[in-house]
Parts: sequence; structure tokens; C-alpha cells
Amino acid sequence: MDTLEQFYSEVRERFPDISAMADREYIKYWGEANPEDAYSWFQSLANALNSEMKRQVNYSIHEQLFVFISNALADCSKEVFNCIDVSFVENLFWQVSEAKAGPYWHSMPDSLKELYIGFHSKLPL
Repeated sequence: MDTLEQFYSEVRERFPDISAMADREYIKYWGEANPEDAYSWFQSLANALNSEMKRQVNYSIHEQLFVFISNALADCSKEVFNCIDVSFVENLFWQVSEAKAGPYWHSMPDSLKELYIGFHSKLPL
């Protein structure tokens, strides 16, 4: 993935349901979603997933999104890597109880877990 705009567009295209939830989160704080503000949108995506965790939506519903994002880390620009790390992963599990975070944490790809621990220095459990 070369550009952040490509990554943003591809996530939105491949995962329309959670993207719509992220749009609603984004609009609450920033107004209409646009590719130029992808960093904030990926934070909203993390927040939408946090809401899903709190509602105990099964990880399998979002597994392909996590796999897609993890796979993007293997061959992406520094800009995309930083967005995944800083805007997405660092905001996952925010205000999610340990019990509700557990199923996602245990199933999430290792590359995303490593980024999370690298920033937070602890598990969300």
C-alpha cells in the first residue's frame, strides 16, 4: 500500500459496514469524512470497533478487517504504517472492559498486538 488515501479507500470499499460505523463516529467530531483526514478516520474506525467489542459482537465479524490491516503492514509506506500504528492500533480497546476485549485480543493478528504493546507497554486485559 503506497499511499494513505489508497489504504483509506480500500478499507472503506472492502469493509462497508464497519466503515459506515466509523463515518458516524467521525462525523460526531469532525464533520464529513474525507481521505485528506484519514488519520482521524482510522481513529474513528478503532472507536467503532471498540463499540462492537462493548456490544460483544463476535470477532469473526471483523476478522477479515484485522487480517487486511495486518497484511498491509508487511508492504506499506511509512505513512500508512504510522497511521495503522498511531491512529488505529493505539486507539483500540479504549474504555473496553478486559472481559469484552479478550476475544478480540486473543484472535487479533500478532503484528497488531506487537504495535499495541509497543505503545501501551501492556495488554488490554
